[in-house]
Amino acid sequence: MPGHVDSEEVLKIEDLRKWYPLRRGFFETLLSRDELNVKAVDGISFTVRKGEVLALAGESGSGKTTTGKVLLRLVKPTSGSIFFQGKDITKLSEKELKPLRREMQIVFQDPFESLNPRMTIKEIVAEPIRVQHASANEAELEEMVKKALSDVEVVPPEEFLYRFPHELSGGQRQRVAVARAFVLGPSFIVADEPVSMLDVSIRAEILNLMVDLVKKSSASIIYITHDIALAKHISDRIGVMYLGKMMEMGGSQTIVDLPLHPYTQALIAAVPVPDPESKRTQNVISGEIPSPVFPPSGCRFHTRCPYAHTRCTKEEPALVEVEKDHYVACHLYT
Repeated sequence: MPGHVDSEEVLKIEDLRKWYPLRRGFFETLLSRDELNVKAVDGISFTVRKGEVLALAGESGSGKTTTGKVLLRLVKPTSGSIFFQGKDITKLSEKELKPLRREMQIVFQDPFESLNPRMTIKEIVAEPIRVQHASANEAELEEMVKKALSDVEVVPPEEFLYRFPHELSGGQRQRVAVARAFVLGPSFIVADEPVSMLDVSIRAEILNLMVDLVKKSSASIIYITHDIALAKHISDRIGVMYLGKMMEMGGSQTIVDLPLHPYTQALIAAVPVPDPESKRTQNVISGEIPSPVFPPSGCRFHTRCPYAHTRCTKEEPALVEVEKDHYVACHLYT
């Protein structure tokens, strides 16, 4: 299903971190002056190539959404570097970022929350065009909006221009959100679980729609999901995150069919199998993801890992290439 992947790098991330300072009460501050931080993203590095769909998978709280927001500079990174089309955008001001916004877009998880209920569909899709002054006049703007709506199969577009979000179904709202993201022809898009709020019956339609748009535009997508089975079908590569760290990364077929990290193996084992007689061959991990304020020492997964040993509790494993384009952060392979 994924499109053609070019060798050209659109995005390069080096040792990226995003820590949120934790506010504490007056008496807590008196007892301890040590600064506490929520380590949402804590030192990840990877690249995204032109036309590639890279899925970030993992449990809730693993840092996937924060990673997407930092890459788009919706929030500032604490440290590390983000190179977009060869340019370091890590410390650019909002004024300097504005021209790049045309190339970088996002599709949020909940279309009802991400669309302004006071704006018509035309105004919603036209907003990026107006902000970037991408049309010569009102007639050209309306044509761009109609084309964007037609591309996402909101047809005929004339019937939807002056409707409001509440007059549309969930699937139609998400199509409008996708149209808004693609209307300026961006080269990089973050899709934050764009189908998780939709009915199962229309999820495949939206996913196929996005893949078709990627093929037409050669855009690159970071697709954020907790469903690793879905990631296999929509992405070229998968990066598995856990507690702000990258645990494993490789081709989507390789990651799902031959997972190496115990955490990835557990995620695969947790995928429901449509066969009542099938038996699981692996144990599904138990317990909750630890606090990102006080992450475990050493390997962050060792508190839930069935193979953990003394080295895992003391030494953090590096993300190493164990085979071509297959990276794993686990002491079992070093």
